[in-house]
Amino acid sequence: MMITDTHTHLYSEAFNEDRNDMIERALKSNVSRFFIPAIDSSHTEAMLQLEADYPDYMFLMMGLHPTSVKENYKTELQHVETMLAKRKFYAVGEIGIDLYWDTSTLEIQKKAFKQQIQLAKQYQLPIVIHCREAFDEIFEVLDTEKDDDLFGIFHCFTGTLEQAQRAISYNMKLGIGGVATFKNGKIDQFLNEIDLKHIVLETDSPYLAPKPYRGKRNESVYILKVLEKLSEIYSVSEEKIAEITTQNSKDIFGI
Repeated sequence: MMITDTHTHLYSEAFNEDRNDMIERALKSNVSRFFIPAIDSSHTEAMLQLEADYPDYMFLMMGLHPTSVKENYKTELQHVETMLAKRKFYAVGEIGIDLYWDTSTLEIQKKAFKQQIQLAKQYQLPIVIHCREAFDEIFEVLDTEKDDDLFGIFHCFTGTLEQAQRAISYNMKLGIGGVATFKNGKIDQFLNEIDLKHIVLETDSPYLAPKPYRGKRNESVYILKVLEKLSEIYSVSEEKIAEITTQNSKDIFGI
């Protein structure tokens, strides 16, 4: 069984004390493909080092996270452009809109999101979307960019069935993680109405640990709890969930 974590911040400082041990725990549990989202230029070196240490398992993205869209966002976007031109990445992400932390930057968040979607199209790459309290704003931008070259993952999907169907209509897979295991997560109530061909697994570690680790540091091996939950929701084996979601990740990332 091969399990793919499509979204994990393994370069995070939260893992500085035990990063290698944590990655080995995941590898021993058949979690062997890790897709690494970018945040901003201050994390690039750590991402590249992670890839250098585990070249067979780590697949990097490049992008500017919406919470890092500040006054210097044009400089940060230039860094994204420079890196994409320099070497291979597997997605432009994570990008999007976050209105939980700061609503005052909405207009520049939209500009940064749109510009990075266009960069992804230029490089024929998927996008990986971060959406927090911003479904309407995200959909508004996606409406303007919808075409055959737009595809990717709606990371950490936490919306309604209607929002899930709309996200899928933009050629997005739904990134499902720890929230599916939460009592108040709600997505578990309708996920079985979404065909598994639209689903990928993720942890978003070190954030959003699934039950029974909720509130603690998340790590990639905890994706097994998400796998277990989806097996229960869809009434199919964990092996089948792993097989389908890994294939979906290959369809998106091209590897």
